[in-house]
Amino acid sequence: MKTIRMNDTKRIALVAHDNMKKPLLEWALYNKELLSRHELYATGSTGTLLSGSLGVNVHCFKSGPLGGDQQIGAKIAEGLIDMVIFFWDPLEPHPHDVDVKALLRIAVVYNIPIACNRASADFVISSHLMHEPYERMVEDFEAAQDRRVASLQGKTS
Repeated sequence: MKTIRMNDTKRIALVAHDNMKKPLLEWALYNKELLSRHELYATGSTGTLLSGSLGVNVHCFKSGPLGGDQQIGAKIAEGLIDMVIFFWDPLEPHPHDVDVKALLRIAVVYNIPIACNRASADFVISSHLMHEPYERMVEDFEAAQDRRVASLQGKTS
């Protein structure tokens, strides 16, 4: 295991399916003061809406169906996103459902907090851990890969 340090300023990814954008915007406006103290990231149109509504800088990735979910997943794997707030719609089919599942999976793999509805988002951001550094434990995937490659090299010799 290894630890990845989250600073007291968190890097928060905000994502919402189309019919969940309004609830996410309402939640973000309610929590504007707290969110403005952190680095915000979002997929395309969600980020544009949040930036305009909150009046704060939001780093925007591509739209979710065009790769934005995957871009956030890559940043999680690089240790550059600390948590995800993803208001997704479980009752509506989405053409990029596999990307959504991949994002949720990578968040769990790298042990980052992920909130998928308003109640869980409220609990996450109201935690005292939002205001202080935090060391999250993550499997040391690089060491595991090195061991796997070494064992494969031994088998081919």
